[in-house]
Amino acid sequence: MSTHTGMAAKRKAPESSAEAATKKRRSPTRVNPALYLFPLPAVAVIAFFLVMPTLQAFQYAVTDWNGFSAAFNYVGVDNFIRAFTKDSLFTNALTNNLKFVLLVVIAQTAFSLLLGLLLTKNSRGSILLRALFFFPTILSSVSVAFIWKFIYDPNFGLANSALGAVGLGGLQGSYLGDNNQALYWVAVTQVWFHAGQMMVVYIAGLQSIPRELYEAAEMDGANKWQQFKSITWPFVAPATSIVVAYTTVQSFKAFDLILGIAGNPPKSSLDILSTRIYSTFANSEFGYAAAQSIIFMAMIALVTWLQRRLLRLTPKGE
Repeated sequence: MSTHTGMAAKRKAPESSAEAATKKRRSPTRVNPALYLFPLPAVAVIAFFLVMPTLQAFQYAVTDWNGFSAAFNYVGVDNFIRAFTKDSLFTNALTNNLKFVLLVVIAQTAFSLLLGLLLTKNSRGSILLRALFFFPTILSSVSVAFIWKFIYDPNFGLANSALGAVGLGGLQGSYLGDNNQALYWVAVTQVWFHAGQMMVVYIAGLQSIPRELYEAAEMDGANKWQQFKSITWPFVAPATSIVVAYTTVQSFKAFDLILGIAGNPPKSSLDILSTRIYSTFANSEFGYAAAQSIIFMAMIALVTWLQRRLLRLTPKGE
C-alpha cells in the first residue's frame, strides 16, 4: 500500500511542478492601480498649458477676433492667405527668420563641434575652458542682449574701441545700424550665447568613442582628416542631430534676444516670426496672430524634419 502511494506521489510531482511553472508563466504581472495616479499631475499640467491653448489657437485662427470683444466672425482660411499674400511684414519676418536660422545652425554647429574636439580631454585646462565657454549659457537672454548692444554701439562700444586701439579703424562700423548687416551681428550674438551649451553635447558624444578605433586607424596609416571622416563624424552623428534640432528651435524663438538688442518693435531688418506675432497680438488682431502662430509652429516642425532627412539620421521605417 505504501509502495503504491510513494510511486503515485513520484508520478504526480513532475506534473504539479510543470503545472505550477505554466501557471507562473501565464499569470500576468499585476500593477497596483494606485501607480496610474502618479502621472496625472504631469498630464493635467500638459493638457492645461499646452494641449488646450494649442486647440484654442486653431479655433481663433479661423476668426477675426480682436481679443476683447465677445463678438467675432469666422473667416475660414483668410488669415492664412493674408499672411502669405497680403502681409509684407510677415513675409519679411519669415525671410529674416529662415536666414537667421541658416546662419546660426551652420555657425553654431561648426563652432561647438570644434570646441568639443579641442576640449575632449579631461585635463585641468580643458575643464577650465569648458566652464568659460559654457558660462554665457547661464545668463539671461536680456542680459546677453544688453551686453552685446553695448559692444555693437558705434559711438562708445567695445568693438569699435578695440579696433581703433589696435589701428584697425577702417574696420569700424555701425553694426546694428546697418540694415544689410544687422541680422548677421545678432547671429554672432546667438552663437556666442549657446555654443558652449552645444559643446557639452558634442563632448559627451566624443568621449563615448572607443580609443581603440583611432589606434587601429593610425596603424593603418589614416591621417587626422580620414579618422574624423570615418570614425568621429559617424559616432557624433546622433549628437549632431540633437544640436541641429535644438539650435533650430532656439533660433526661431530668439524673441527676447531680438527685442533686447533692437527694441520693441524691432526694425524690419531684425523682425523675425516671434516678434512679428507679438506685434500682431499687440495690435489686437488675436485671430490673425493665432494663424501666424500656427504657421510658426508648422515651420519649426517642417524645418526640423527636413534637417533630419538631410543629415540622414532618421532610420528607415520611422
